[in-house]
Amino acid sequence: VTMPRRVTLAATQFACGRDKAANVDKAEEIVRKAAAAGANIILLQELFEGMYWCQEQKGEYFQWAAPVEGHPLIERFSKLAAELGVVLPVPFFERCGAAHFNSVAMVDAGGALLGWYRKSHIPDGPGYQEKFYFSPGDSGLRVWHTKFGAVGLAICWDQWFPEAARALALQGAEVILYPTAIGSEPQDPAINSYAHWCRAMLGHAASNLVPVVASNRIGKESFESS
Repeated sequence: VTMPRRVTLAATQFACGRDKAANVDKAEEIVRKAAAAGANIILLQELFEGMYWCQEQKGEYFQWAAPVEGHPLIERFSKLAAELGVVLPVPFFERCGAAHFNSVAMVDAGGALLGWYRKSHIPDGPGYQEKFYFSPGDSGLRVWHTKFGAVGLAICWDQWFPEAARALALQGAEVILYPTAIGSEPQDPAINSYAHWCRAMLGHAASNLVPVVASNRIGKESFESS
């Protein structure tokens, strides 16, 4: 008989500004607060280091990418995870050779890097021009066996595809996490996709009988072209 386990999850939700260092400091502050409140697994929001720059196409943003090995975000938050004893998925902009990915590193409660996931489904439309920056992920959908359970993870646009959640559930995920950066529909301000988005998340949880947790940024982020 499997003994029940009590695991507490938290998700960040904060506004990101133009100061990258301030965004990272804010993320650490919230992680610390969540851990102090008893969280065991803490989900940071997608690409939290900066404003959602995929609203526009500018080559300068490629300078923000770095390889997994030695990536400053992964190193900093791995130390934080070890200090606090929490599981900490860390979203980051990855460079691998000539390719770039929208990725999340899975850091266990001891600070060990268990691996990373590269976003599979890449949007390309008004306000979400990710195909300019990211290649489709080649890591495959993965479940990690952490100190606090089997954690499946996909990223933002992946959640519009039910196969992603199903693949994670079939691999034994006990919870599915979605770090996210989603907001308005710039092509038509009259459209509000919030209810649709929530319904899709509820469907993943109901169909696969697992908890689903999403984190997202808040506020308004404006660029010259948006």
